[in-house]
Amino acid sequence: MFHFTDALSGLVADIALRVPALAHVRPERTLVFARRGRSGTEGPNATCHCLTLPTSEPGYYFWADEATGVITRRSPCFVTRSPRVVIRGTPVDYMISVTLPRFTDQVSRRKLERYPGLPPWVVRLDTVVHELYHIAPDGQGLRQLARADGTFDARTHPPQFFDDVRDLVLSYLATSPSDEMLEVVMHDFATLKTRHEAVVGVTFREASYPQRYVEVVDDLPGAPGVLVEPFKEPPGRALFTEADLIVRDFSRAQPPVVPVRAA
Repeated sequence: MFHFTDALSGLVADIALRVPALAHVRPERTLVFARRGRSGTEGPNATCHCLTLPTSEPGYYFWADEATGVITRRSPCFVTRSPRVVIRGTPVDYMISVTLPRFTDQVSRRKLERYPGLPPWVVRLDTVVHELYHIAPDGQGLRQLARADGTFDARTHPPQFFDDVRDLVLSYLATSPSDEMLEVVMHDFATLKTRHEAVVGVTFREASYPQRYVEVVDDLPGAPGVLVEPFKEPPGRALFTEADLIVRDFSRAQPPVVPVRAA
C-alpha cells in the first residue's frame, strides 16, 4: 500500500532541507494529514492550518433592535484559542491537510501556465510549496508579505505570493530530487492505487480536525446587562494527541480505520 501522508511528510522535509527560503519549516512540528474530498467537487486541495495564533481579545456577540439600535440580548463573553496538538510528546505548530483524491486528480490550468515546458504534476508540487510558504519565518502565525513601502499586505494571497511560490518550486526542482521522493505528487489517485493496490493516510478519528475554539470568560466591564444567550454548540477541544489519529484507506468507499500505534 502507499502511505500518502507519510510520503508527503517526507517531501515536506526534503523541501525544507533543499530550499533555503523554507529552511525555517520544522517538519517535526508540522503534521500532514488527509481529508476526504471528491475529485469532481470544488474546494481547496490543501490547506495550511496554523496553531500558533494568539488568543483573541475578549468580546461577545449581540443582537440589537432594528429600529432603535438598542442591544436586546448578547452571548456570554468569550475568547477564541488555538487548540494544542501534541504528537508523541512533540507539540505541533502547523498542520497541512490534503483532500483525497481531489489533491491528486485536479490540475489547475492557471497554475500550470506558470510552469511552461514542465509536466502537469508540477501543479501538485506547487500546492505543497504554496502551503509551506504560508508558514511564517518566525513560526508565529501565517506569513505576511511586505509592500514596496515596507508596510505589510493584509491579503493572504497577494500577486507576489504566487510569484514567490513558483520561484521556490523551480529552486527545489533545480536540486534534482529523486523520482521516489516526488512519487507522491507525480501520479494521480488511480495510478497510485494501481501501483500500490491501496492508498492510505493519517487523518483525525472524528469527522472534524483541530480548529480554533471558544472559551467563555468572566463578563467584561461595561457588558450590557441584558439577556445572555448561552452558546448552543459545544465549545470545542483544547488538546489533541496521537490517540485522535487513525490510518484510513482512502481507496475504499467506506474505509476501515486503524489506530495509530505509538512509536
